[in-house]
Amino acid sequence: ELVDYAVIKMEEAKLKRLPSPDDINPNMRFINNRVIEKLRINRNLKKALDSRKINWISEQEFTKQIFSLIRETSEYADYLNSSEDSFENDQIYLAKFYKKYISESEDLEYYFEEKSIYWSDDWDLVSSTILKTLKSFNENSDDFHAISPLYKDEEDDRDFVLNLFRKTIANNIQFEDIIAEKTKNWEVDRIALIDILILKMAMAEVINFPSIPVKVTLNEYIDISKRFSTPKSKTFVNGVLDKIIMDFKRDNKIKKTGRGLIE
Repeated sequence: ELVDYAVIKMEEAKLKRLPSPDDINPNMRFINNRVIEKLRINRNLKKALDSRKINWISEQEFTKQIFSLIRETSEYADYLNSSEDSFENDQIYLAKFYKKYISESEDLEYYFEEKSIYWSDDWDLVSSTILKTLKSFNENSDDFHAISPLYKDEEDDRDFVLNLFRKTIANNIQFEDIIAEKTKNWEVDRIALIDILILKMAMAEVINFPSIPVKVTLNEYIDISKRFSTPKSKTFVNGVLDKIIMDFKRDNKIKKTGRGLIE
């Protein structure tokens, strides 16, 4: 979309009453970016866009805003004037441009969050997947080149989430009693609700998912507490989970299977 807008601006410049030499003979490097051309003809990307009904036709003003921003940057000027004209240079520039001016764009993030409140959670995953896709192309990539998937196995991920949810709910009362026992020195009304939920989910995962290492579960839920709860939640969740896991091990409640998982 940015390239298409750049083409429009280029044609408009040629129609000026007194066009400059640069207007008549514009620098075509961005417009002819080889990676963007690979994306344009990619059948997998087109299929994904069509299935999700995604396009930017009605967002020309926003496209203009983003293009105006990058066109004024030193990186854009350096790219246009670079002595190296190669697929690799096109790729390096595009990845740099995306990472600095798209993935870190507060305006774009706000735009997507207006479409869906879940974008605040999805942003980092989508951005890293896009960068992975851009870097995966090479000069010989054809129109069937694979687009990096958002999920390793979408069906498996969905089953995991549903199973974790159900196991957490089924053991809710038992988990509440365990948490109460381990937080006697804490005032219950001062414990964030999200921390309680995190502890319950972590316990459900430790007990019911034999293929997930205990350390992985512990680290993941500490990270979740840092992202979604209070500044002090990391220490609280870490401390309480450590005690709970020690008790689970003592009582032989943790059954892990698979190479490297049996302790």
